[in-house]
Amino acid sequence: MPDNRSGLVHIRTPTYKRPEALRRALQSMLDQSWPNWVCDVYDDDPDQAGRAVVAALGDPRIRYTPNTPQLFASRNIDHCFTAENPHGAEYFCVVEDDNFILPEFCAANIALARQQGVEIVLRNQFFEYASGTPEARVGTSGVLDELFTEGRYQQGDFRMSLLAGIGVSNGGLFWSVRAISPLEIQYACTATLQEYLRTYSIVEPVYVAMQPLAVWAENAEQTTRNAGLAAGYLRRELDLKRAVQALRRKVWREASHEQRTRFMQDPRFATPTGLRAVNVGKALIGARLIGHVPALEAVKLRLRGLMIRLLGRVTPDFTRFVASRDGLRHGAGPA
Repeated sequence: MPDNRSGLVHIRTPTYKRPEALRRALQSMLDQSWPNWVCDVYDDDPDQAGRAVVAALGDPRIRYTPNTPQLFASRNIDHCFTAENPHGAEYFCVVEDDNFILPEFCAANIALARQQGVEIVLRNQFFEYASGTPEARVGTSGVLDELFTEGRYQQGDFRMSLLAGIGVSNGGLFWSVRAISPLEIQYACTATLQEYLRTYSIVEPVYVAMQPLAVWAENAEQTTRNAGLAAGYLRRELDLKRAVQALRRKVWREASHEQRTRFMQDPRFATPTGLRAVNVGKALIGARLIGHVPALEAVKLRLRGLMIRLLGRVTPDFTRFVASRDGLRHGAGPA
């Protein structure tokens, strides 16, 4: 850990009606070995249940802001990736109320960013199973275990992770004020799609750190991350799959010949070859399936991809988002 403790970390915490979980998340900040941090809690609860939690902890580094009007979950999360810097911080991260960070999270990420000369670190996170229930337990495996291996990724290689999996996990991102990648998505979509879009938004090198120093809550049945979106569940899922398909096809088209050739066996990605084949098959990148899945399975994957293309929608907002990131990427230099 560096002796220089000047780097202020701005932690952003979106919350909604989970005061006990919020208390745990904030306590994990109080337990940080790096003391130079400030946390803004953005409470989307009209009843402001989080206010009492912040007041009870009584630490001036934790600031409470009620959202007026209510943002709803996906927008509240997205806002936490804003480029605004009201505290003059050097580093930033997002800790959702049901997640938490381990004591060395800030110190280790700062040390790694400085050592590796990068402005973005993607840190692995342990899974917490059955989060929010009496059976909750933190496992030994990490969110990134079957996606990445440790190391520095150039932006083009990092975007290829969209074909291996999802890429960015919100709670694992740690970035500096010098980062040029725009991480706030700024249009209405699911929080899950936001993570795919953040991966596509990366326009600079990223260091992937495989030692888990945070905990991600697996609680899909309890989450309100997509509350406030007008579309129903089936419509959202179809549109999500269609957007991911379009994003993966675009990443493939923009990849170099070398990246395409080595993708299925690229040892930098930990994703099993069969799962890579599923992803490229559903993205209708059929040529890559030859030799990796049986012929019948390749046909089924292509049919699934065609159904996604037929039934899912690519919205004008999605098209505008891609165009805005394309302009930034082209200005950032070659990948």
